[in-house]
Amino acid sequence: MGGANPAEVAQFIIRSRIADPCFVHSLFSQLPDSNYSKLKYIISSSVTEACNNSVLLLGSRGCGKTAVLELVLEDLHKEHPDMISVVKLNGLLHSDNNCALKEIARQVCMEHQLQFSKMASFDENSKFLLSILRECGLAHKTIVFVLEEFDLFTEGKQRLLYSLLDAMQSVLSQAVVVGVSCRLDADQLLEKRVRSRFSHRKLLFLTSPGEDFQRLAEHILLLPMDSRLPNDFRASFNEKLLNILADEEFKGVVDQLCYSESSVSQLLRFLFCAVCHMDLSSGSLSIQNFKSALPSIQRQPKQEALKDCSVLQLYLLVCMRRLEVKELELCNFNSIMKEYKSIHDSFKTSDYYARNVCLRAFEHLLQRGLVSFQDNRGQGQSAEFRPVKLLISWHELQQGLQSFRSCPPLLHKLMDREG
Repeated sequence: MGGANPAEVAQFIIRSRIADPCFVHSLFSQLPDSNYSKLKYIISSSVTEACNNSVLLLGSRGCGKTAVLELVLEDLHKEHPDMISVVKLNGLLHSDNNCALKEIARQVCMEHQLQFSKMASFDENSKFLLSILRECGLAHKTIVFVLEEFDLFTEGKQRLLYSLLDAMQSVLSQAVVVGVSCRLDADQLLEKRVRSRFSHRKLLFLTSPGEDFQRLAEHILLLPMDSRLPNDFRASFNEKLLNILADEEFKGVVDQLCYSESSVSQLLRFLFCAVCHMDLSSGSLSIQNFKSALPSIQRQPKQEALKDCSVLQLYLLVCMRRLEVKELELCNFNSIMKEYKSIHDSFKTSDYYARNVCLRAFEHLLQRGLVSFQDNRGQGQSAEFRPVKLLISWHELQQGLQSFRSCPPLLHKLMDREG
């Protein structure tokens, strides 16, 4: 390590961990009922028992589908060397059936040092696929077909999916088809002939709940024993970090982070920003580092739009929020004005404006994208009568009011009631 600053070395170690998806998701691989364990069992059974399998990995973007798959393939390569061959396709590049089969032939030829023909037709590549599956099956070698953006392969006649799944019906073949998609209904997009050959196995990758964040943070941020850092520095760093993670103030920051999104990728971006804010002179993370990281990754375009709103426009937004809570079937400018008048009559506010002034303020809210019409019907009607909906959540509106310096205290009081 030489004369390097221990804090800089620690920062480098943590940032390297965050950038390594396999390390991040190795935490979840230790759980017996995790998607890692289920996927590994499905693929390894094809290797050890010479059978064919197919499975879909479904979940939102950034939840770790591809990272877990890569971790499983890496571990199986170590456990069964020279018994697994991986072919990767992406629906954004290879959704065309002919293009996809050519890419399969190219990757297989490259791995097995065979001559690849760019001029081969679809039928020739189909025959080559069948022959290579048969030869690999006889050699007890499993081919894993990874189809990223699986839903894009379902467009058109689905000849590629049919060819792959139909070829796997042979007792001589030994293959696994792994589809990866952010569409939870991807299996419903399959044609009847393709669906009949699919195993109907699905692994759902749900977003990581807030309570899992502490385990993930400890897994990434705690310095390892074999890091070659001074023992006293490592012990002090880890002790301070555990105190921060157990602090109620830190848990409040995590709650704000997970309010809008709690995916693994969002949590990793948050940790990366916090580590980048670390004070290298003190050599440890602080609660302020995590607080500073929060606004840097949370884009709040609605709150930005609120900064230039007038007090009258804030009143109209709060009125719409109150109408939402009352669950009125119809919300238009006229019903908003009735709610605005009822607030004025109840609290005798000085912030009361004429109807034509309120209408102009309402039209500006439509232009800002904070309010929109419910549908395109009635385009010829006046904006006063068309149904509208609020496009900003209670949480976003409350935070926007808190950052608004000249916001009347009454609006804070009304929002707290509705919350």
